[in-house]
Amino acid sequence: MKITVLAGGFSPERDVSLLSGSLIANSLCKSGHHVALVDVFFPYEGVLTDDAFTTDGNFMYTIPKDPPDLDALRKKVPGTALIGERVLDLCAVSDVVFLALHGGMGEDGRIQAILSSMGIPHTGSDFSSCLCAMDKYLSKLLFRAHGVPTADFVLTKNGEMPRAVSYPCVVKPCSCGSSVGVSIVNDEAELKNALDFAKRYETKILIEDMIFGREFSVGILNGKALPAIEIRPKDGFYDYERKYQSGLTDEICPAELSEADAKRLAETALKAHRALNLGSYSRIDFIREEKTGRFMCLEANTLPGMTPMSLLPQEAAAAGISYDELCLTIAMSAISSK
Repeated sequence: MKITVLAGGFSPERDVSLLSGSLIANSLCKSGHHVALVDVFFPYEGVLTDDAFTTDGNFMYTIPKDPPDLDALRKKVPGTALIGERVLDLCAVSDVVFLALHGGMGEDGRIQAILSSMGIPHTGSDFSSCLCAMDKYLSKLLFRAHGVPTADFVLTKNGEMPRAVSYPCVVKPCSCGSSVGVSIVNDEAELKNALDFAKRYETKILIEDMIFGREFSVGILNGKALPAIEIRPKDGFYDYERKYQSGLTDEICPAELSEADAKRLAETALKAHRALNLGSYSRIDFIREEKTGRFMCLEANTLPGMTPMSLLPQEAAAAGISYDELCLTIAMSAISSK
């Protein structure tokens, strides 16, 4: 097959995406497919023939310590466009588009809507499901409606101080991932600073009650839950740096849970996946509340990271699914659902 892997983009998570995309492209080449890896934000300057695709699999990328400077990135491509010229032309001559995007228009449904309107098969969920999952406020409303436990929350806009907040709390942009713009807040003074910080990334900001307990994540692949993984930052919380810089977080997979708790967590993850009507794969994040033992859903990820430190590949490995098998399964799911 000819597969275009879309990565990068105008998003705070573009560096994570570029690493994911490189690894996915290499894996698909290894499986014998013809692959083009493209940064969706920049114009595509190559040919639109079979020569655009390679089987070499020599793609590489290293994630910097800090999130990308989007203002500097925009200066390289002036204007407001989020998709580079001729990128969609390349997608149109592909058999399938593998979405390795994270955040922004890659996960909020916009790129999915465009590809679907052009009749181009793509991996992951459809545009409406991506929209609901990316907007943490909408997803939490749907979780509540479908009986998925989640923390109490309030929505604010433009950094405005809400009337009532319980401390401690977590402040986060409504539609960012990878813990970009997230703060843990203990009092009103810290809340003001946290709102200003989150507002750099988005005007809609979610404030959630802080949940204390162990953190878990569960991957969903073709309607089945993968073994859960437990996330244990060595200090602080699971922020951008601790997610992508080696040695800062311990990840235990399968998670150390009783058989009954592991089953209950898997069932809750599947319920969250179905509440958002997600596609062939996702990853659902939880904290097990110390006081009640409930698995409280934090969010759903429609395009989970595929880096060496990413959670979904580790969970797949625990289920006996290699990285190459995982990438191929995701790609073939897009074809079978066409």
